[in-house]
Amino acid sequence: MTQADSGATPRERYRAQVRAEIKERAWEQIATAGASALSLNAIAKQLGMSGPALYRYFRGRDELITELVRDAYRSLADTVAAAAAQDGAQVAALAHALRDWALADPQRYFLVYGTPVPGYHAPDDITAIASEIMALLLDACAGVTADAPATPFGTHLEDHRDWADGHPAPPAALHRALTFWTRLHGVLSLELAGHFTGMGFDPAQLFAAEVDALAGPRPV
Repeated sequence: MTQADSGATPRERYRAQVRAEIKERAWEQIATAGASALSLNAIAKQLGMSGPALYRYFRGRDELITELVRDAYRSLADTVAAAAAQDGAQVAALAHALRDWALADPQRYFLVYGTPVPGYHAPDDITAIASEIMALLLDACAGVTADAPATPFGTHLEDHRDWADGHPAPPAALHRALTFWTRLHGVLSLELAGHFTGMGFDPAQLFAAEVDALAGPRPV
């Protein structure tokens, strides 16, 4: 029991327990059929309650998805922050923390980095958590690009940096961070979707090679 739980009333603890059970069943559904097929009525049936009863815990599908996405991003943000604290915000440490997190629960990874759920729009607080992850990446990239020369894309990013959420990283760090983000998520998405199966190489070695390339001279 957490410190917060210890001060909760029995009713509040029961509500938290039921919400946790609903989320567990939701993850099971997502693993089987994907987030777009998430059904609150099916979850209610599994838990032995009526559909209207379940709606007392989550107002609808979007609220449930928001909770799952928030939990996933919070877990990843905490994982990356722990790696940065332990290894001094090194690009390689953040990369391997990301891969370990993704491999531990591929469906959780795909919920936040896979195909968007049709009709769903995440609230601003989730975007803020995602920005925490990018800020740590930008910190790491800024440490290895201090004297890097400007590139045309870096110059472009100087005036198109809304995605950096006010981070003061120089253009070279912005460029490296975006390259990190796109290349490593590309490798991870292909690996987790099984597209490397049967190709005869170790995806971990490919990922490590990409990390080594990103940790070296800045991409041009």
